[in-house]
Amino acid sequence: MIPHKHAVRLLLVAGLSISVLQGCAVVAVGAAAVGVSSATDPRTLGTQLDDQAIEMKTNAKLGNDKQLENYRIRAISYGKQVLLVGQVDTEAQRERAAEVIADTNGVERIFNQIRLASKAGIATQASDTWISSRVRMKLIADDQVDATDIQVVTENGEVFLLGIVDDSAADRAVDIARNIDGVQKVVKAFSRAR
Repeated sequence: MIPHKHAVRLLLVAGLSISVLQGCAVVAVGAAAVGVSSATDPRTLGTQLDDQAIEMKTNAKLGNDKQLENYRIRAISYGKQVLLVGQVDTEAQRERAAEVIADTNGVERIFNQIRLASKAGIATQASDTWISSRVRMKLIADDQVDATDIQVVTENGEVFLLGIVDDSAADRAVDIARNIDGVQKVVKAFSRAR
C-alpha cells in the first residue's frame, strides 16, 4: 500500500504532468488534484474558505479603485495573509494598493511586493505560469518538503512562496525554486508551522 503522502504526491504529479502535456483536456484530473490538495492543505477548511473570500474581496477592491484600474495588481491570500504582486508607476500607487485592501475583513497581514515597473506582457505572464508549474512539480517530487503546504506565485520572473512551514522546509523550497531556469528572485512569505 502507498503511504498517504506519497499517494497525494503521485496524484498531483500526474495531474500537473498531464495538464502540461494536454492543456485543457484534463479538467477532471485537475479537479481531482484540487480536491486532494484541499483535503491535505494544512489550513482548516474554514481558513481556506476565508482565503478565497479575502482574494475575491481584495481583488475586487483593487479592480474598482480609480487610481489603480490601469495597472496589473493581484492579491493572493494564504492563511489570511495577503500577498500583493504586480506593477505600477509610482511608490504612491504601490502604497495605495495596500491601503485599499487594508480594511478588508479577515486580512491579518499584507506582503506588498508590487514593483515599480512596466506592466508584464502576455509573453511574461505565460513564462510566469510555466515557471510556477515547474517549481510546483519539483516541490511535489521532493521528499524533504510537503508541496501541499506551499503555494507558488510567479510574477515577472520572481517566485513568491506562501504557506505554513517550518524553517527547514522553507529553506528547501527556496533552494528548489531558485534553481529553476527563468527565476530571477525568490521571495518567502511563509508563516511558521506550529
